[in-house]
Amino acid sequence: MKEIGNIHLCWRPAKGSSRIAVGIIKHSITRGVRFNYLKEGVAEAQKFGFKSYEGFPDLDKEYTENVIEIFGQRIIKSERSDVKDFYDFWGVNQAFKDNDIYMLAYTQGLLPTDNFEFLADFNPEKGLSFVSEIAGLTEAKLDAETISEGDELTYELEPDNLHDSNAVKLYKNGMHVGYIKLIHSRVFYKVSRTFKIKAHAIEANGILKRVFIKISLH
Repeated sequence: MKEIGNIHLCWRPAKGSSRIAVGIIKHSITRGVRFNYLKEGVAEAQKFGFKSYEGFPDLDKEYTENVIEIFGQRIIKSERSDVKDFYDFWGVNQAFKDNDIYMLAYTQGLLPTDNFEFLADFNPEKGLSFVSEIAGLTEAKLDAETISEGDELTYELEPDNLHDSNAVKLYKNGMHVGYIKLIHSRVFYKVSRTFKIKAHAIEANGILKRVFIKISLH
């Protein structure tokens, strides 16, 4: 799984708010799985009420024990009746379905009960393909017909973005529709080859609420 770099724990105060990277999960064969908070991110998040992630109360400590066991509780249980649909949606390679690092990286550990996400800093390995989501739709308030499932999107790097030097703008037929998610955008800066981006799934109610996208490198 050379394509999976560090995984960032991201948080936002509410749905539609900007994401803030508050922690980082590092993993290696020699040192195992470690977690620590990111001071700048935590300081920013604390302005909006962030305290800590349950199970990791010390904001100054590097955690080396039970890291993946605690975060792994967010991963779907394989005995669920809808697990095949879940795997299909996220493009899970079932050879790795029991690998918690892989599952966190590719399915983002999303739960309806909180605003945490696990966003991988992917490496541009050949054949890389993962599901992400368009950021910035809440502010854009785009008509539901703007993007349809299967539509191809184009992109442009925006390194002078004041909020994220790894920002990537997304376009549909020349119209700016949003951005690649925080952290997921970094892989675009690591390679000169072109990514293919396709609308994967859409939630809409008059306006676009959420647009999941599949990002592929060939």
